[in-house]
Amino acid sequence: MNTVIELTVFICLYHRWFDWVYGKPDVMGTDYRIDPWSSQQSTDYQRLIQKFGLEPVDLSSIPGPSALHRRGIIFAHRDLDIILNSIKNKTNFGVLTGLMPSGKMHLGHSMVIEQVKWFQEHGGDVNVAVADLEALATRSKSLSEGRKTAMEEYIINYAALGLNPNSTNVYFQSKRPQVQRLAFTLGRKTNLSEFESIYGFQGETNLAHVQAPLIQAGDIMHPQLEEFGGLRPIVVPVGVDQDPHLRLTRGLASKTNWFNIKDRKKGGLNVALSIQDENAKVFGVSPNGSLMTESRNIIFDKIKSIISQLGFADIFPNPKHGTIEIPGATSKEKFVLRNELLKLERELGGMGLMPPCSTYHRFAVGMTGDKMSSSKPETTIFMDDSINEMSKKVKRAHSGGQATVEEHRRLGGDCSKDVAFQYLEFFFTTDDKELEEIRKDYENGRILAGEMKQICIDKATIWLNDLSEKRDEWSGRIDEFLSNDAF
Repeated sequence: MNTVIELTVFICLYHRWFDWVYGKPDVMGTDYRIDPWSSQQSTDYQRLIQKFGLEPVDLSSIPGPSALHRRGIIFAHRDLDIILNSIKNKTNFGVLTGLMPSGKMHLGHSMVIEQVKWFQEHGGDVNVAVADLEALATRSKSLSEGRKTAMEEYIINYAALGLNPNSTNVYFQSKRPQVQRLAFTLGRKTNLSEFESIYGFQGETNLAHVQAPLIQAGDIMHPQLEEFGGLRPIVVPVGVDQDPHLRLTRGLASKTNWFNIKDRKKGGLNVALSIQDENAKVFGVSPNGSLMTESRNIIFDKIKSIISQLGFADIFPNPKHGTIEIPGATSKEKFVLRNELLKLERELGGMGLMPPCSTYHRFAVGMTGDKMSSSKPETTIFMDDSINEMSKKVKRAHSGGQATVEEHRRLGGDCSKDVAFQYLEFFFTTDDKELEEIRKDYENGRILAGEMKQICIDKATIWLNDLSEKRDEWSGRIDEFLSNDAF
């Protein structure tokens, strides 16, 4: 009897653990799954930070923070400190973003471009991937249709939103074989079980859909190839629903690395060789598995030389076990050391890929209270909506006001539920002081729900008109943004 009870308890605990790790609904029915293709997403951002190992953004570390930073809309990151260090030291870094050419560009997409523009203004070179292969795989969009949509619906708006063509390269997945080759190479480091755990793929998932994340990994990693800028940190600003792609890519990059760097329990850093089929001979491992001392010592001499040049005197090598201890190094020096070892890896014939950095923004609520979607026009404002269309959508949008004027004057409105206010916060009002005054007046009942919507309409009118004017200015010139292989 006790065995049955113990087994039952174990099964229950296992399912709770599985739900926590792989994103199934918890006991209260809340879904904490992150799915790049789902129309429903969790908005419990603190729980997402904890669950997926994200780091909260420290506003004090951001130079010249944008409104999205200041308002906590960009709420988390992975390794952003590496990019901030590049900005501080004026060293090279890249930015990778992408677009799915399967629908119309809406307000939600502009948040990514605002972040890309911020990184570009701080010295980053920008690569924009047109995911025409993924659109073909997951949306049945032909390559020719995808190209037309990308050019007429997205790139023209990217130009109007302020990207600089001098440091922007837009390319198409289908026309950049290096991306596809890299995707297949990285694919050797994963398997279907990992894809099932990250994406929830099942037996009926078509293979083109399974392949799409690998192509995205190729997109994210290929700017580090020599012909596309060389070894440097790459940051990918995304909505949190795209984090599965980043987790997959970071894992794949780490699996290709020939040198692993970890913190020591007693302080300092530990460098360990990662023995793989492609580097076994270089690292002094014979076909029968025995150690070739001379070859191993050659590698260790190179590593010790790099560590010494970085200013570390205390180095404790153990060639037999393939490790080197650096007691005087700190976690902050890990990036510099890794960068130098990646250069060595490339000299030795390895890929030498740095895991991507990333930033994450909160979702802007759709007009109906759901996620914005190009396939559901009622949920969002499109970049080419007329002022009349936009006005109708805002007037029908979900409100945080009270049922009657009297109640609203007495109790005030709820900005956390009011779509019009949130659109001012996310898109249409850059002045923090003005936004805070609107918030207080609404919550104190001095601004009515209808008046809040009219404020949003007025601000959105200015925003859309300005965007339209800039689109006209760029008409016929968007080829300036295209990479050489995009033609």
